[in-house]
Amino acid sequence: MLLSFIYDLSTWSSILLIVSLLSVCFFEAINGFHDTANAVATVIYTKALKPQVAVVWSGFMNFVGVFFGGVVMAWIMGLFGGNADTSGIGVAMGIVKLMPVNEMLGSGISETVSLVLAVLFAAIAWNLGTWYYGIPCSSSHTLIGSLLGAGLAFSLGHPKSTVNWQKAQEIGMSLLISPLFGFTLAVLLMYMMRVFIKSKVIFKEPDTKKAPPFWIRLVLLLTCTLVSFFHGSNDGQKGVGLLLVVMMAFMPLQFAFNPDIDTAKLKAAAVELGETLKNAAVVDDTHAPVLLAHAANSAKLVARLDTLNRSNKDQLIATRIDIQNLNKGINSAIKDGFIVDKGQKSIIKHNSSILAQTYEFAPFWSILMISICLGIGTMIGWKRIVVTIGEKIGKTHLTYAQGASAELCAAATIGVSTGLGLPVSTTHVLSSGIAGTMVAEGGVKNLQRKTIRNIAIAWLLTLPVAFIAGFLFYFVFKMFV
Repeated sequence: MLLSFIYDLSTWSSILLIVSLLSVCFFEAINGFHDTANAVATVIYTKALKPQVAVVWSGFMNFVGVFFGGVVMAWIMGLFGGNADTSGIGVAMGIVKLMPVNEMLGSGISETVSLVLAVLFAAIAWNLGTWYYGIPCSSSHTLIGSLLGAGLAFSLGHPKSTVNWQKAQEIGMSLLISPLFGFTLAVLLMYMMRVFIKSKVIFKEPDTKKAPPFWIRLVLLLTCTLVSFFHGSNDGQKGVGLLLVVMMAFMPLQFAFNPDIDTAKLKAAAVELGETLKNAAVVDDTHAPVLLAHAANSAKLVARLDTLNRSNKDQLIATRIDIQNLNKGINSAIKDGFIVDKGQKSIIKHNSSILAQTYEFAPFWSILMISICLGIGTMIGWKRIVVTIGEKIGKTHLTYAQGASAELCAAATIGVSTGLGLPVSTTHVLSSGIAGTMVAEGGVKNLQRKTIRNIAIAWLLTLPVAFIAGFLFYFVFKMFV
């Protein structure tokens, strides 16, 4: 399918597309081996698994996580009544929403490709550099910083284009809070384990001449599996989001608007949405003008869908923007409490989610491609970061309890973030969890200051460095593309 799309492009555009796709794959592979330590360091340093077995297993679970992680967490959070993303690709869409996609669709190929390559090259450069020096660094911070920098550079030439600072702030808070949450949770979990678990062996340095107790090995294998799975579900989706932006840039006719969604289904959703909004306006006189305005926009959308020509790029993009604006207005109305009836609110949300499928979708082959790249990347280049996490964060050797606590905290934090559709830093969550377990066992003095300082410096510098690199790379590529 992908080859048939490339066949329709000019030679130069095809070359640029292939370079962009390879860059996405390379970024995701680096993400894999850069973040592998987050899952395998604890099982390796507690002798629960041999390095080769741990890395291959982690790679496989990363692969599986890209496919099923988002859907699984949305389902779990739905059971507990959480406000979960139900598309299963919420993290990918979060990355897409950071970029001025609608403006990119109406721009020339040179500007669009410059934007995409600037993001990828800035992220790859910083990730490779920190990996080379064995510094745990967030691929999420790197990617988002480069997205914002390149997006700002693009917007300078497009007055109507703006960086989605609101979405950036939302993601930024997730990236900021998650390490603090991981650290605190790890400390509490270690204290609880001290109180409720009588076995002393899990709190001692592993004996290199003896195999770990079976139940401990089972727990550590489970935590390694969970971190790997949820890492795939979160970080893998970031690659899917990048890939979708690339495909929209080169082939807007095929990827700006979901080609597999039935127009009749969209039309039925828009009709029911409009009728429900009118009924809601009757219930709430105060906010009736706003609700009726949204109902009128639904009616306009129905009329547009009646005459939609899917082979017309301008019509597809205009319809996409209309649906996005309508959904944005509806979501604001729900958030502000304009719709009070629960039944009406449920109907409106349901139909809004159907309309959102026009621009929130990921083809099967794109998920497969990213999951393979992430899985392969996980199996190589892992040792540098593993050594840092396993040996250099704390002054004492990692115990069974510390390994299990840190990974349980990381898996929980990453899983919840995936369910909410928010990118999160696997690296910072787990390294802060390891630090938390070390503090729980021996206080702050049990931390190696040099390593903590390097990680903290990288944490502080990643966003601004990636931002500046993305900004500058955009103008560099614009001169040559």
